[in-house]
Amino acid sequence: MRNLLVLCLLLSIHHVQSASKGVTASLSAKWSMTPFLLETSEFVGEDGNDKFWQFVDTVKELTVYKQGESVRSYYNLILKKAGQFLTDLQVNLLKFALALRSYSPAVQASQQMASDEGPPEACPAFVSVHGQRSCSTKDIKKLLKAAAGRPKPYLYKNEHTYPGVNTTEVPVAILYAEIGTRKFTSFHKVLTEKADGGKLVYVLRHFVADPKPRRMLLSGYGVELAIKSTEYKAVDDTKVKDSGGNAEEDDSEEVQGFVFETLKKSHPELKQQLVELRKHLLESTNDMVPLKVWEMQDLSVQAAARILSVPKFDALKLMRDLSQNFPSEARSLTKVAVTQEMKKEMEENQKRLSESIGVHPGDAELFINGLHIDLDVHNPFSILDLLRAEARVLEGLHNLGIQGEDQGKLLRLPVDAVDERYALDIRHPAIMWLNDIENDPVYGSWPMGVQELLRATFPGVIRQIRRNLFNLVLFLDPVRPESVELVKLAELFYKHKIPLRIGFVFVVNTEEEIDGFSEAGVGFFRVLNYIADEYDLSQALMSMVSMYNKVEAGEMLSVDAISAYLKRKFPKANAERILGVESEYDDKRKDGAVFYKKSGLGSLPLALFNGVPLSPDEMDPEELETIILQRIMDTTTTFQRAVFTGQLTEGSSVVDYLMEQANVVPRMNPLILSTDRKYLDFTAKPVVDDWDDTTMFSYYDSRDKTAVMAKRMKYFTNADEDGMSAVTMWIVGDFDKVSGRKLLLGALKRVKVSPGVRVGVIDNPGGKPSRDNSVLYRAIWASLLTQKNKAAAEFVQKLLREESSLLLQKGTAMKELLTQAMNRDAFEKRFNTLEVDFIRSQQLFCRDVLKLSPGQRAVISNGRVLGPFEEREDFTAEDFQLLEKITLRASAEEVRAKVKLMGMKAKRASDLVMKVDALLAAAPQGEVRRDVHFVQDSHSVLHLSPRENEVFYDVVAIVDPLTREAQKMSPLLIVLSQVVNVRLRVFMNCRAKLSELPLKSFYRFVLESDVSFLGNDTVSPGPVARFPELPESPLLTLIMNTPESWMVQAVRSPHDLDNIHLQEVSGTVAAEYELEHLLLEGHCFDLTTGQPPRGLQFTLGTSREPLMYDTIVMANLGYFQLKANPGAWILKLREGRSEDIYQVLSHDGADSPADAGDVVVVLDSFHSKILKVRVQKKAEKMSEDLLSENSASKGVWESIASITGGVSKKDDRQKAKEDVLNIFSVASGHLYERFLRIMMLSVLRHTKTPVKFWFLKNYLSPSFKETIAHMAEEYGFQFELVQYKWPRWLHQQAEKQRIIWGYKILFLDVLFPLAVDKIIFVDADQIVRADLKDLRDFDLEGAPYGYTPFCDSRTEMEGYRFWKSGYWNSHLGHRKYHISALYVVDLKKFRKIAAGDRLRGQYQALSQDPNSLSNLDQDLPNNMIHQVAIKSLPQEWLWCETWCDDASKVSAKTIDLCNNPKTKEPKLTAAARIVPEWVEYDDEIKRLLKLVQEQDGMATQKPTPSPSLREKADTRRDEL
Repeated sequence: MRNLLVLCLLLSIHHVQSASKGVTASLSAKWSMTPFLLETSEFVGEDGNDKFWQFVDTVKELTVYKQGESVRSYYNLILKKAGQFLTDLQVNLLKFALALRSYSPAVQASQQMASDEGPPEACPAFVSVHGQRSCSTKDIKKLLKAAAGRPKPYLYKNEHTYPGVNTTEVPVAILYAEIGTRKFTSFHKVLTEKADGGKLVYVLRHFVADPKPRRMLLSGYGVELAIKSTEYKAVDDTKVKDSGGNAEEDDSEEVQGFVFETLKKSHPELKQQLVELRKHLLESTNDMVPLKVWEMQDLSVQAAARILSVPKFDALKLMRDLSQNFPSEARSLTKVAVTQEMKKEMEENQKRLSESIGVHPGDAELFINGLHIDLDVHNPFSILDLLRAEARVLEGLHNLGIQGEDQGKLLRLPVDAVDERYALDIRHPAIMWLNDIENDPVYGSWPMGVQELLRATFPGVIRQIRRNLFNLVLFLDPVRPESVELVKLAELFYKHKIPLRIGFVFVVNTEEEIDGFSEAGVGFFRVLNYIADEYDLSQALMSMVSMYNKVEAGEMLSVDAISAYLKRKFPKANAERILGVESEYDDKRKDGAVFYKKSGLGSLPLALFNGVPLSPDEMDPEELETIILQRIMDTTTTFQRAVFTGQLTEGSSVVDYLMEQANVVPRMNPLILSTDRKYLDFTAKPVVDDWDDTTMFSYYDSRDKTAVMAKRMKYFTNADEDGMSAVTMWIVGDFDKVSGRKLLLGALKRVKVSPGVRVGVIDNPGGKPSRDNSVLYRAIWASLLTQKNKAAAEFVQKLLREESSLLLQKGTAMKELLTQAMNRDAFEKRFNTLEVDFIRSQQLFCRDVLKLSPGQRAVISNGRVLGPFEEREDFTAEDFQLLEKITLRASAEEVRAKVKLMGMKAKRASDLVMKVDALLAAAPQGEVRRDVHFVQDSHSVLHLSPRENEVFYDVVAIVDPLTREAQKMSPLLIVLSQVVNVRLRVFMNCRAKLSELPLKSFYRFVLESDVSFLGNDTVSPGPVARFPELPESPLLTLIMNTPESWMVQAVRSPHDLDNIHLQEVSGTVAAEYELEHLLLEGHCFDLTTGQPPRGLQFTLGTSREPLMYDTIVMANLGYFQLKANPGAWILKLREGRSEDIYQVLSHDGADSPADAGDVVVVLDSFHSKILKVRVQKKAEKMSEDLLSENSASKGVWESIASITGGVSKKDDRQKAKEDVLNIFSVASGHLYERFLRIMMLSVLRHTKTPVKFWFLKNYLSPSFKETIAHMAEEYGFQFELVQYKWPRWLHQQAEKQRIIWGYKILFLDVLFPLAVDKIIFVDADQIVRADLKDLRDFDLEGAPYGYTPFCDSRTEMEGYRFWKSGYWNSHLGHRKYHISALYVVDLKKFRKIAAGDRLRGQYQALSQDPNSLSNLDQDLPNNMIHQVAIKSLPQEWLWCETWCDDASKVSAKTIDLCNNPKTKEPKLTAAARIVPEWVEYDDEIKRLLKLVQEQDGMATQKPTPSPSLREKADTRRDEL
């Protein structure tokens, strides 16, 4: 009641008339809105292809409800259908994905493929069979008949392929249709039947026949309104025709403590007065009075105190409002009191964070379940993916009964990343060592200490230390030609005293009857043994080298050569006694072959470096020398680290240290060590767990079948001291076959010797299970059910022996085979009553989950599936040992330790270890999870507790509430807490003693947790950034902060978005942006040189239009970028020199095979797509250079001329090329665009040469882009809008002005086609009074560019000439400081000397310091003057009143409107005063624009308008 009185009192006092003002910004996709149903299918499909098709079947004709239901009801129906396949948590993530339109690009990509295919006329759905299309199901048969003669279509990685009978020989039918429609259903029915019958491969791609042309608003980006400096007045005075809209009032937002939405509902009779009160309150908060320095000091801590003082659930909203509206809120914060406890706790926590994770006051960090989320890299789309990946693990742990703190402990376990570089233990007697660095006298002078590793040496020097740090083992067959070169290489290392211990393993014939006269390998081995016995092994191996020296390259070692060598070197030796059948020198001949076979290594010859096998590619003797030396250098670094950390000490054996590393294994089995691993999912909770009813079991899905198997499994165990088993193996096979019995026997032998391992057995019979063919397995199972562990194991081992099988086959009764220790009665009773239904269920499990055919074998270790094995493939005891080691090392050991602490019974604990291990190992392995702890958290940390008994995400945010990061993080945390159940801790990481305002901008982060609907149940237009509470006095500039791979442009707004001044606006400034392109980025390298191929050009297009965009490769990181949109794209080398000289050899990150010539890329998400392309010069073009003098091929120029409406004629193309004057300029904001038009006019008035203007499109206003084509038509020039996205790896600038300066200088080599030889940059605020052709033809004397030096003639400005003192004076020496308002660039020379790459390199180094490069575009070339020469242009080329005296104005060829630091005169005033002709030019252009406006107005009134010039301009292909 009291509140109402206050309200009435306020209403009576204030009666506000003025309209609310504000700014709104929206961003729409370039494509039409995609249906929610299709996006949902993509979301469901991410959980597997089977789920996608089940969902498709469920929603077959769902769109019929679209007509009868409201949009909200239809949306809820889609969610309900999806809910059949998703958990509650996943449904929430689906809502978030739909709000983000995260899967819209995937749907649109299919739509683009359909339009590329060419849909038949008036077709709601169509099928394409190898390029032939039809709208009718009746034609499918006919299309299939002739399909074999046509090439198969290209299928991409993530296609929706129906899981029918998989055959490669049948035709591929691609259905383009909209799921849920009747037409789709009729096609789907026919195609699924044929796919199930093995007649075709059925692929579905989304296709909406008649997409609604409705703007689809996007979210996941930020909008900043930065407060501009008004030191120099730079605002256009042209009046804008206002859109007249008012700021849409969002009543749910709190204004000074009032929530007007609630008030209007409670007091509808006061609605009008409430509207007026809200306006008044808004305006009263917008007072931006400057603060004193002492008032700023504690602002950050005061903001934190205010946030922590409100109720928990309002705290995040308050943090969002304070950070996003800080310039308006600053004054109110100065009155907040801060407690000493809070300050003290904050300092203690900051000290801890600095020491533990390197976070300092003011830094911002976000952790989700311990995973670090870098907000500079991550965006809401990648965070959604992360939430989804985490959901699988969290729900799994939750389903396994793990909750609370245990969840976090298990999540943070270090799951060992799959190591591709496994090593074999080289401490084996079969290795014959040629040398021993530690004991051979030849190395006696070398120092012994491992500390020597830390001694400084020159780069590339190999340290000579008397330790066996580097060991090379060669596995050789002595008679193979490849062995000759490898032995010679080993000798080379030995002779040059490389600190490498070299060992040999000779793999020779092991048959007893073979002697040294009939087999050279055996003879070689016996001679070796003879010399080793007579002398020593080292001497023997040196003799071997000299034996090989007599063999020519490519020849083989022969018996005759060995006999001759023996006779020559050891004339007294008895050849018969050494080489013959009765040889005394044959011992250990088999050792090498046995070691080689046991090791599991690949084909000979082989080399191990410190136990790690070299790949077959590395075994080329010519390459091997370099590779071994490189390995020595690389391994030295590892040893240095080990010595420094104390792991390797003087007393330790280096070889033992090496062989005790985690990556050392007893045997190499590619199946076990493979990085491609498949795991079972044990996390389901089936309602029943019955496997005796096979029919019931067959209806379970894969997860339920797995859960039932785990529940019913019985084990042979060898428990550790805690009664637990950390490794659980399931042996799958047909135990009526020898191979099945052998596999199980090997596993049981391993159990016997290894505590902590248990084995379960699954039958996969070759035929239909019956009592007759399952005798053995039923006996195994009966023993597990009735006998003690030891007795059961002994009995089954006896049963598996071949003699027992023979007895059973001959009719011996099972009871005859029972052992003494068994309980015979219990066994017999169980054995005789066991039915075979459960075996049928096991067979179903093998078929449906393990994907095994009947009778096939497999091994499952803690859920990891190995198999199916080939029929003859052995899985030995050594393999079981290796598998156990790998399983324990991955994470089982760690999981076991954590489960042990939970204190549960042994069987349940062992089950849990298996299930958790499978879950954690199957999760994609990202970075290490951090555990963030605070010393205390009662005064400086905001806590939000999760809902109990539900899956929750553990979120820790560290943030200073008054930073750019807080502006983005606070709305993200709000949405996160709405989407998922979170345990949230936010630490206020405040900076103390601020000396300036921490934020100088208003900000909105556009993000919603669910699709929003209007009151009438229609979908709201979409998310928009709203700024309703803005002060009117400051000048604002609007900046879009979008994900890295987005290229956005303003498409509609009559206002100057670079200079928003609300005092001069009535109503709302509405800005509409469009996501014009998604970026495709890449890195390209020449395989021969390893360097980026500078100047190489790529083109990107579709199969219908191959050349749509092109780009040039930079030398920095070989970087390139191309503009694209959702769909399938083809990347090619550009026709002309690029294609003539180079060829693409391989690529990563694309969607076509790595060795395919055409690189096919599918863009189907909002994420960045980054390619790696490797190219090589063609053999006959090795000596050619892309950037040589004849590099601008006619093909390139012709394509540019034709695209831009060029003036060149076919017969006089070269002349036309020379005659075009290329002018480049940048502008942002209406004032500078006005100047730009005047500059263009002044250029055109003073030249007869055809002119082509190049403008940076990134910052041009919609109105300029709409009118430039009219100007081009009127004045007869060409123009091109060029675009380049600031690369992510190049240091980013935050301020818009500095970004524009960067574009002036940093990307000159890649913005323009190679055919443009020279470009002249002219500032927008310049007036030209001479023919710029003279400047283009000016001799730069070998320099890449020419600039005009600053004038010295106006003496009264001497105090402002900063370049005449301090750093610049000493850096430049006798050279002059140049102005960047006008410069000419010789692009050929510029590219040839890699000037762009040097400038970017220097920029990267200097820009890290915020105080350097204050005038970026000018300071950078002047700073680089010693590396990239500048030709000084004659002074008359640039006159500017600030620095040049009045006398020199007469001869000025261009006049620049420089700012005057002394008078600070506004630009417009200065222009009219300094340049008389400026006003005439201005009036002329105004008349033209007025005429254009009138024509456009008339055109819009006509019923059928022709395409507007704007559309024509948009269809112009941007060359780059």
